Parts: sequence; C-alpha cells; structure tokens
Amino acid sequence: MTKRDKTRFVHVARPASNGEAGAVNPSVVRASTVLYPSTAHLRDLVRRRNAGERSFSYGAKGTPTTFALEDAITEVEGGKRTQLFATGLAAVAHVFLSVLKPGDHVLLAETIYGPARQIADDYLKPRGIVCEYYPGGAAAAAEVARRLRPETRLVYLDNPGSIVFDVQDLPAICTAVKGSNALVAVDNTWGAAGIYRPLALGADISVVALTKYIAGHSDITMGSVTANERIADQLWRDSHILGQTVSPDDAYNVLRGLRTVSARIAQAHTHAMEVIAWLQRQPQVERVLFPPLESDPGHTLWKRDFNGAISLFSVILKPQYKIEHANAFIDALRLFGIGASWGGYESLALTYQQGIRGWSGGALIRLHVGLEDPADLIDDLGLGFAAMGAVRG
Repeated sequence: MTKRDKTRFVHVARPASNGEAGAVNPSVVRASTVLYPSTAHLRDLVRRRNAGERSFSYGAKGTPTTFALEDAITEVEGGKRTQLFATGLAAVAHVFLSVLKPGDHVLLAETIYGPARQIADDYLKPRGIVCEYYPGGAAAAAEVARRLRPETRLVYLDNPGSIVFDVQDLPAICTAVKGSNALVAVDNTWGAAGIYRPLALGADISVVALTKYIAGHSDITMGSVTANERIADQLWRDSHILGQTVSPDDAYNVLRGLRTVSARIAQAHTHAMEVIAWLQRQPQVERVLFPPLESDPGHTLWKRDFNGAISLFSVILKPQYKIEHANAFIDALRLFGIGASWGGYESLALTYQQGIRGWSGGALIRLHVGLEDPADLIDDLGLGFAAMGAVRG
C-alpha cells in the first residue's frame, strides 16, 4: 500500500510486531561495547560490517536506535542509505572530505550556507581543491554547464539558496552534469520532510540539518547525508573511518520529532503566509523573498519541483533603510527571538548586511515564523517598524 508523507512519517522505522505486545517507539539503546557469544560471531559481524552491511557490532558504528533514524531518513529522502552526523555542518563537511581530493574542481552555488562556504575557502582551497562559485537562480544550469571541467568532481548547492531563497533548476543541472565524473549534492534542509526530494530529481546526495524542522524543538543538533547507489557506500565507509557517530538519545528524539513534523510545518507555514501578507502591505518593505509567492522569481520552479513550503523567508527593506534600521527593527521585537538556526517551534529574526550574495535594495531581515498566533507576531513586527522610524540618519 502506498503511504502518503503524513502517514509515512508516523509509521516509518517503528518496531516490527512479533505477535506480542510491544512499545510503539523503538528503544533507546546506549552502547559502546557490544558483547558477542563467540569469536566466530564477532568475526562474522566485523566481516559483514566491512563489506558494507549494517551490524550492531560497536557503539560508535551505530545502535538499533540510530539505525531506526537512518532508515526513516532514507525512506523520506529516497536514497540507498543514510549516515548521521553530530551537526548539519558536519554532514556538509563529510561530503566534501569523502568526495574531493587535491586537484579536483568543485562548483558551488553562490548562495550556499555561509559556513559551508567557509569550509570551501578556508579548508578545501589550501589543500589543493579548486573551488569555483557560480550564480544561482534561473541561469544556474547554464552556468554549471559552462564551467564544468574534466576534473570537476562535485556540484554543490542549497535549493532554495540560503538567505535569498533563489531556486535552481535541479533536473537541468543534473542533465548538464550527466556523463561527467561529477556528482551533484544538495543541501535540502529547507525542503526536508518530503517537501523537496533532490535524489528523485537526479541529484546523487541530499544533506539535511535534522536540527531544523525534523528535530523541531531547538534542543538537538544533528545532520544527515543520504545518497544514491553511485556514492552511498563510499560515504558510509568514510564516515566510519572518520569515527562519525551520534548519540542514541538524540537519534530517538529526532525520530520522535519526525512523527509530528508534517503538522508543525503546515501550521507554521499557514502562520507565515498571514505574516507575509501583512508585511507586503508595509511601506518600508521592498519585497519578500519566498518561492511560494507568485511574484517570486523562483515561483515557477518551486511549483514544479516542490511539494510545499516551510516558514523561513527574508524581507528586503526599501533602499533608504540601512543596516542600522534593520538592527533597530530586530532589537525592538519581543516575541521574535534574535538567534541563528530555525525550524523550531519559536519565531526568530536576524539581519544581514546590504550588498552581499547578490541582492539589491535595502538591508535584509530573515524571519522564521513559529507556532505563535500570527496576530501576535504581526503586532510584534509592528514594534519593529516603529523602532525603525526613530533611527536618525
């Protein structure tokens, strides 16, 4: 029976019934040492693990609890297998470390997550990996095709892009890369939980910061890498060589968050649309960057390739408003917290300096709308606009 996402997230990776009464959730298995009934059994488990099979053979190699979360994310993302990492950034870094070697060329979208760009600039480049950035948006596929080299090993993008939410034509990018030695990897944190499925659209690797909506309560950091047949085994092997692991308690809580993620995203998105409609009527606002809006440049691609949206977007202020106005706006808020990350139950706000990452106009404010009543959030944003009016200069 085909299960839709809301049903799948409730039932995936739950304990199988053996005809006896049992818990609805998997157990939390904490372990470093695993005991074996015999040396033959030990050798068999190690042999299977080294051959790429998953086995409960040592705590740092995974436990039944972490395996359950891996299975769940693999089903959601649609790949061959998933590996878990302590943070979303660690997951990004693992893709780079596993796939790239000195002399390789990597194409990265201009609007990737800032810390991922820092890995490229401060870690990869000094080690002989050529990192080239290409502009995102509608022309991204043509730019990728134009910049491909024989030594290109990876094309890496966020879709939509970080902060400015430009949408790239992933199937066209994958078509441009097809036949080359390059892999395509997508940071799919914005589109996690079934909103976007990069592997189904031709990508080889999907990275998700599970910290965000899937964990959903601002108390856990974790990342995942899900890949297809082409690269999954290499990523798996290298993660174990490098000792990558996560806490089974954290894995349990992320899996618990997955059960309710559809309801939380739907509610937060509904709130966001109310807030956005109000923001678009404010005289200080130049435009809202959010692909579900018909006025957004990426709307057509979003409508074709995405199955919904979350509640993270950016607001560009009109050109006369500078970063000091945006900071005054943020400082006046009482319900929106000033904080990095997003995807929890609470609303958050951050400012960004004008003139970076390709947008024009005034300063930019990124908002994450949470589960608070949207009328209260609108009242709070009104305080921010009032504070902007008091800024001199």
